[in-house]
This record gives sequence, C-alpha cells and structure tokens, in this order.
Amino acid sequence: MAVDKPTRQTSRQIARSTAIVMVAFGAAKAISLLQTFIIARTFGIGPEWDAYVSANSIPDLIYTLIAGGALAYAFIPIFGGFLANGDKDGAWHVASHVINTIFCTALVVSIVAFLAAPWIISHLVASGYPPEQQAQAAGLMRILLIGTLIFSISGIVMGILQSHNHFLLPALAPILYDVGILFGVIFLIKPFGVSGIAIGAVLGAAMHLLIQVPGLIRYRAHWYPEFGLRDPNLWRVIRLMIPRALGLGVFSFNFIVMYDIASRLGTGSVAALNWGWRLMQIPETLIGTAMGIVIFPTLTILSAVKDEDGKRKAMSGALRFILIATIPSAVGLILVGRPLISLLQRGAFDASASALVYSTLEFFALGLVVHSLLEIVARSFYADKDTITPLWAALGGATINLVFSVLLSGVFSVDATHTGDQGNVAGLALANSLGVAFEVITLLLLLRRRWGGLEESAIGRTLVKTLAASLVMGLVIVVIHTGFTVAGLADRGFIWTVIQIGAEVGVGGLAFVGTAYVLKMEELSSLINMVLRRQPIEVPA
Repeated sequence: MAVDKPTRQTSRQIARSTAIVMVAFGAAKAISLLQTFIIARTFGIGPEWDAYVSANSIPDLIYTLIAGGALAYAFIPIFGGFLANGDKDGAWHVASHVINTIFCTALVVSIVAFLAAPWIISHLVASGYPPEQQAQAAGLMRILLIGTLIFSISGIVMGILQSHNHFLLPALAPILYDVGILFGVIFLIKPFGVSGIAIGAVLGAAMHLLIQVPGLIRYRAHWYPEFGLRDPNLWRVIRLMIPRALGLGVFSFNFIVMYDIASRLGTGSVAALNWGWRLMQIPETLIGTAMGIVIFPTLTILSAVKDEDGKRKAMSGALRFILIATIPSAVGLILVGRPLISLLQRGAFDASASALVYSTLEFFALGLVVHSLLEIVARSFYADKDTITPLWAALGGATINLVFSVLLSGVFSVDATHTGDQGNVAGLALANSLGVAFEVITLLLLLRRRWGGLEESAIGRTLVKTLAASLVMGLVIVVIHTGFTVAGLADRGFIWTVIQIGAEVGVGGLAFVGTAYVLKMEELSSLINMVLRRQPIEVPA
C-alpha cells in the first residue's frame, strides 16, 4: 500500500527536520549552560540549590503524568487522523476537549500539591533536610506549580503543531523557556534569592506557550469551551496515554527516590546528582530526543500501512545514527568532564565538590547511549499503538534502578573531603544507567521478535566501527590532556581551560571522523552526502 504524497517523508526531509530540532535544542542547551555557570557560581552545590532541585521534582512529576510526553503519543495519532480525513472541525473539537480536561485535571492536582507542599517535601521528597531547608523547598515548589499549569496547555499545543508537520515553533519553545529561567538567574536572584530562578521558570513556561500561538493562528485553530466527556475520541486519547504516563511517572518517581536518598548523604549530594544529570542531558537531548521527535511520524506512517520492511530500515537507520553520535559523545564527556566542570568550579565549587559532581557525570555518561536509544526504541512500540509493553519494561528498569540505588549508594566514594557519605551519590547515577540499559535491551529483544529482525548485521558493524573510532578519539584526547598537564597549562584559569576543552573536542572529533573514514563507515558518509549534497532517498512506501 503506497503512502499518500502529503505524508511521505524522504531521508532528506528527515535530516532537515532533525537538523532544525537539533539546532533549536542546541541553542536552548547553550542558554542552559550559561544558566548553569551563573547558578554554579552563585549557589555551588549548597543547600539552596538542593532545595530547588527537590522542589521541582513534584511539579515535574505532575506534568509528566498529566500533560507530558505521554499525551503527545496519544493525542497526535488521533488528532492527525481527523486532519488526514479533512475533518478539521472534528479535530478542533477533540483538541478542545483534551485541552480543557487536561488543564482542569492539572489545576485540581496542583491545588492539592500546593496545600500539601510542606508534608510532601518532609515525607516524600527531602526527608533528610533540616526543617528550614524543607520549608524553603515547599515555598519553591508552590511557585513552580504555576509553570506546571501553563505547560499543561503548551504541551498539547506542541502536539497540535507537530501533527501539522510544523516543527519550528515547537522547537523554539524550549529556547524561550530557558530564556525565562536565564532572566530569573541574571535579574531575580539578587532580590529574591533562589526563588528568583523559580519565578524565571514560570516566566519561561509562559513564553513556551506564547511562542506557539502564531502557529495556532496560522492553522486557524478553534477552541470550544466544553469538556466533551461523552466524546469517545477523548477517552481514546486517555486510554492510550495512561500506560505511557505511568511509564514516564515511574521514571520521575525513580528520581524522586534518588533525590530522597541523596538528601540523606549530606549537603550538596542532591545538587551534585542534578549537575551530573544536566550535563549528560546536553548531548542526549541534541541526539536522542531530536531524532526521536522526527522519526516518530515516519514510524507511525509505516506502521499504519503495515510496511514491516520500511519500519525495519527506518528503525535500523535511527539506531545506527544514535550509536555513531552517542558513543563518542559518552567517551568525550567522561574524558573532558573534569575541565568542563572546572569552568563551573570558578567561584562555586572547591576541588572536592568538583570531584563529587564529576563522579556522577561519569556514571550518567555511561548511560548516555541507552538513554538516547530508548528515545527511538520506545517510540517504535508507540507507532504500533502499543503503550503497554514499554510500561512493563519501564517497571523492570525501575526495579533495577531502585535496588541498585540502595545498594550502590553505600558503596561508591570519590577523592573528596566532604563530610558524611556524599561520595556515595555516584552510585545513584550508575543505578540509573543500569536500569535504563535493562529497559532498552528488553525492548530491543521484543521488537526484534515482533518485527522479524532489526538488520542486526548492519547495526553490529556500525557498533564495532564506532567503538574503534571512539577508542582512537579517546587516546587522542588523553594525549592532548597530558600535553597540557606536562606543559603546565592545565588548570591555568578560564581562558586556558576553554582552549584545552576546544583542543580536546576539536582534534578528538577529527580523529573520530578520520578513523571512521579509514574504516569505511558508510553511515557517516551517507549522512554527510545527504545533508551537504541534498540527495533525497525515499522512505520505502
């Protein structure tokens, strides 16, 4: 069965859309890095940032369960189905029903969380904090809940625009969210303290929504003030989103438990865990999330027309792209992590605090590959309208995460001079990576059996060649690092640290590309040709 021309995507189109999303995410992450630098200089890994990180966990969980990524996976296929059939009025009715229902649900839950904030913080999120720090976290949580309400609408708007194959404004939205936080970091910290960051986050959430409004106007959106509780399509969306929401909720709950464990390991442990996660998320968002967002519509179309061979090829190509991009990124993050953190250290971290942050970054970096692969593998099941199987895999991964969080948090240590058991926080990062690895391996095995293979030979060749090229890159980075150390140029201040990082990343990247060329890594050559020469390669119809 052929795919209609309006819905057919070429490899060039996928590359172009991925590039748009990656550039936008890159801009957002650049702003986020600037935030990180200022926040690190202001709060370091002290109790105030600990309080903020803990406070944000519940609003983030509410958004994830009610209006996060789960809703997009359930909403886009149904809303897009109306558009494909030319029923725009039906599309806007179901969109209105979803928006009204989700917002009111988020409002009720947020009010309950607002009123119960002190109890939630002291009993669920940060039981290890002293009373004054718990009170600060509760106040921050109440501010951040306002942003959750805004995101409950903005997330659906993002799904509406993506259903129209419009990626630009949804890609710009995270940039403005980070701009809002940056505004709070620069202008509001002085008068409001750490609460200024929370206020900036609410401002960023508002801009996240407003930047997408022109897209709604362009597509002549209509809003109807009705819940539509008898609308079967509303309940279809809800039924589809519940398993995915539970899966995402399990992931968020894991972090709540990890933060609670970290709160018992001493001042700065929660912040160190958060810094390591934030740094790992930079390449994960640029690679895994960007590719996942763009490949999902293609997988959905191929699944709808029952093109199993097309799905295998698209899936295999996406997996190989992830391997080529994330393996060297993980190696580089581990090897360049210390000088990168030293940039944050200036005026914020002492040597022992830097070691604590780096220890979490190391083990989160080990999970970079599997976190990115999960973005693709899970969406493959959602494209088949299966949200149950990923939930079971997520529950298995969560169990491993929680068990190893308890076991490893009492085992690991770093060469730090902090009091208590702060060094053990690195075990929490490793536990997270192990849990996600189990989840990805399980889903890949099930998908291989369901789809009759995933072009394993091609993936295996790419894996071996990428590992070899990454090894060469790693050796080059070590040599450059050693050279800076022997010459006495390492740790010589901000400028020399930037030069060192630039040299290690630049020359190391060239070494990777050069080795890949010698090894005749076809995927890398095809990607370069597709982007630079604009050679269109049709997705099989």
